[in-house]
Amino acid sequence: MTSVLQEVDERSRLAGTNKFELLLFRLGQDPGGRREIFGINVFKVREALVMPTVTAMPGAPQHVLGVANIRGQIVPVIDLPAVVGCTPKGLSILIVTEYERSVQGFAVEEVEEITRLEWSRVLSAEANAVGGMVTSIARLDTDGDKSRLALVLDVEKVLRDVLPSRVAEVDAGRVGARLNLPPGSVVLAADDSFVARSQIEKVLQALNAPYIMTKTGKEAWDRLRALAHEAQLEGKPVTDKVAVVLSDLEMPEMDGFTLTRQIKQDERLRHVPVVIHSSLTGQANEDHARNVGAEGYVPKFAAEELGSAIRKAVAAAAQRT
Repeated sequence: MTSVLQEVDERSRLAGTNKFELLLFRLGQDPGGRREIFGINVFKVREALVMPTVTAMPGAPQHVLGVANIRGQIVPVIDLPAVVGCTPKGLSILIVTEYERSVQGFAVEEVEEITRLEWSRVLSAEANAVGGMVTSIARLDTDGDKSRLALVLDVEKVLRDVLPSRVAEVDAGRVGARLNLPPGSVVLAADDSFVARSQIEKVLQALNAPYIMTKTGKEAWDRLRALAHEAQLEGKPVTDKVAVVLSDLEMPEMDGFTLTRQIKQDERLRHVPVVIHSSLTGQANEDHARNVGAEGYVPKFAAEELGSAIRKAVAAAAQRT
């Protein structure tokens, strides 16, 4: 256990690989009597520690146990098993996470290990008609039909349900000037979180920008190739079909770094600007996004910054053509 907790802090600083690392944990027994494995991206974990003293807060939202003093910062503690509907033997570990510029702790039954996976082994939960609190399903090994599965939680949805004040609302009046895109051109966006997609859609609607919304990097890549083929058949530049790509970083099947790299390596698509939009903050991620060719990087979720980045990318692309 001690080595696992130490590795969380060390590995959370890793960025820019084509793989990702998943912190695996248990939440207890579900209503069907099963004890499933759950996961969270290590990049979003500040630390995992033995459950500290939690101070109850009168009038706290449902499933909030109270607050804890973590290295001088007061952090709300969420009863994650209760949110998901599991019954734990006890809450022994606190996973401290940072999402969209806020810090919170998730109380869990136990932490198991950290595993490194290829994004191709992570499948969209929505695409497989599961959804709910789960954003994706990770195959932990290559043992065919007997492969162990981990349920990757949609933390944005958990926070929206438990602490809605921590999820930024879109103020259309602050998004800024509308986009003037060529007729037939769209913004292609990719994000695996339902909550994030809803926020992005509100920004794009405020910008008066037509859009295509996808749930994974692979789905976005397939749509881009189809649009590039259409543009070729019509004798048009692909930018007449796609004005800008807006991509999350963490996505099943293909992550945002890989998607951006493939766009920039494709002769038909390399002039399409890419803006990375992610809750993974930090200079290492921003530097790697630039290294693979992204024109912009916006931390989730600031509608004004997102609108500005999209306008800037579209304007720069127009000057090049």
